[in-house]
Amino acid sequence: MPDKMSIGIRVNGEDRRFDAEPRELLIHALRERLNLTGPHVGCDTSHCGACTVLLNGESVKSCTIFAAQADGCEVTTIEGVGTPDEPHPLQRAFREHHGLQCGFCTPGMIVRAKRFLEENPDPTEEEIRFGMAGNICRCTGYQNIVKAIRAAADEINATKEAAR
Repeated sequence: MPDKMSIGIRVNGEDRRFDAEPRELLIHALRERLNLTGPHVGCDTSHCGACTVLLNGESVKSCTIFAAQADGCEVTTIEGVGTPDEPHPLQRAFREHHGLQCGFCTPGMIVRAKRFLEENPDPTEEEIRFGMAGNICRCTGYQNIVKAIRAAADEINATKEAAR
């Protein structure tokens, strides 16, 4: 068995190649090999969601995926969601509605919420809480996170409506 294997993934719209050990987790490859430090290592047990990324459009906890499993896939991290000059509606809403305190969980929350709103563009508060249940925040109590996601949904829907 080789010590390292060559992995090719498309990360945030850019093709990247790196060598990784067969047992290396995607979260560690993203952070240590590709210098994408938005996804955080929180619990290492898949409970907290701080490491959430999109893998081929689906939200996954990158601490549960080997880098080798992502070979040939498309990965989106928080660095690929909006820009400092043009933040995504979720990023604006989290700021405007105080959906964060320490910010440790925020990248994973926003990435998961992005996928959640693609799945359910007009969610109720209860649906937001259920849809975000796999991402834990130890600071906020969630109310402002729910408000932020609802506000982002409203903005995204209004933009879609205006474009029609």
